[in-house]
Amino acid sequence: MSTESNAEQAAVDTSLPPRRIWVLAVVAVVAVALDQIAKYLVVAHIEGEPPVTVLSGVLYFDVFRNSGAAFSMATGLTWVFSLVAIAVVIAIVWIAPRLRSVGWAFGLGLVLAGALGNLSDRLFRSPAPLRGHVVDFISVFKPLGQAFPIFNLADSAITVGGVLIVLLALLGRDYDGGVARRAKEAQDSAPAAEQDPAS
Repeated sequence: MSTESNAEQAAVDTSLPPRRIWVLAVVAVVAVALDQIAKYLVVAHIEGEPPVTVLSGVLYFDVFRNSGAAFSMATGLTWVFSLVAIAVVIAIVWIAPRLRSVGWAFGLGLVLAGALGNLSDRLFRSPAPLRGHVVDFISVFKPLGQAFPIFNLADSAITVGGVLIVLLALLGRDYDGGVARRAKEAQDSAPAAEQDPAS
């Protein structure tokens, strides 16, 4: 009996896509590194200076210390967003071993990177742990956040990752490869249903 059960389990495992935790890890590490390097450079070279024009009318760099959420929302509730970010990180780490979708792994990797990037600011920057101000520096269309709130690469990662995850969910793509598994099961069961006189 156990031999048959093991064989069935092996058959199920081989029908699933391979685990994609490594995609999540690589995306998260690269995105966090880019976010932290960018923040280090702008704080060291731009903070306290006039806005830097990168592409006139499109992109400007101007350092702003944000005590709220992404895009300067809910200023003053830094500790709340610190706890939310910790919860997001824990949830993604918990789901990571079951990831079998490249798209989901990529999206969750970006969200994880964004959460970690801004959480590190809230934990280690002034004025205090859990209440540190996030370094924002990207201003689009006009300097000083006049056209759109100033943001950073971590915010961008969260936004892009979130949009990708929503799109995958709307398309019926499951993080554990469920779409492919269900399609194969339906295909395998179709001949048996056709042969069943009662069907």
